[in-house]
Amino acid sequence: MDDPVLSLHGPAVPQRPLVLDSPHSGFEMPPDFGSIRSAAELRDGEDCFIDELWRPASASGVPLLAARFPRTYIDANRHPADVDLELLAEPWPHEHVPSGKARIGKALVWRTLDDGRPIYDRRLAVAEVQRRIARYHRPYHAALKSLLDAAHARFGVVLHINCHSMNPVSGAMGEGGAGVPRADIVLGDRDGTSCDPAFTDFVRQVLAGFGYEVKVNDPFKGVELVRAYADPATGRHSLQLEVNKRLYMDSATLERHAGFATLQQHLMALLEALDRDFVPALRAGRPT
Repeated sequence: MDDPVLSLHGPAVPQRPLVLDSPHSGFEMPPDFGSIRSAAELRDGEDCFIDELWRPASASGVPLLAARFPRTYIDANRHPADVDLELLAEPWPHEHVPSGKARIGKALVWRTLDDGRPIYDRRLAVAEVQRRIARYHRPYHAALKSLLDAAHARFGVVLHINCHSMNPVSGAMGEGGAGVPRADIVLGDRDGTSCDPAFTDFVRQVLAGFGYEVKVNDPFKGVELVRAYADPATGRHSLQLEVNKRLYMDSATLERHAGFATLQQHLMALLEALDRDFVPALRAGRPT
């Protein structure tokens, strides 16, 4: 499947009980963006190359869903009612489910870049936001849910990894203020609610075994895409996995460096370990 909104790499019916998604790796600018920022500036929130890092998994029957639109246009990792009221030119007439991200300009539709610069010199009409939800956000969520449902129906369990990257240090609008160094990898399971804690711990142990510094729920706990479709009690497990950009790219030039291949190899080894060692134990009711 390949359309203007998203790309699906690998099978539409998962061949393994694993599903990957990359909601923030897109950089194709919709024509109605209407921002005062350049296309280069609007890549501020992009998870550069994350879809490419995980893509080899698709050859072994693991689907990878990737957004083609930028998260600065509309963020697929937000609840559709997480609307920033300060950005609107008129009252929002629908359900409002604020996450607190509007405080830093990063709700469903971003108001500011990571350093606080405004994305627009105007307020948006309600109809604009509604169109973005209908044309971009909703199809992405529908496609992900379809993949998760298909894997769960076939295997009785599904492990969903929500794939992200993070800047080497926090920005001005980030946690703890600017310049806070980040770990190599951060796992987010919403404080143990979006998956069996054994899933999180297994991933942590495998990645730490490769020599990475791995933190759990610090500072990222996971947002909408690991919340919306997770139900550990029925075998639906979602985990957010953030990799530090310094491991695989130059953030200044937006180019991959030699670490890309090594990180990719480790991520594929993680998936193999999950399928070989963790899933059978999970299905038997005794996760390791």
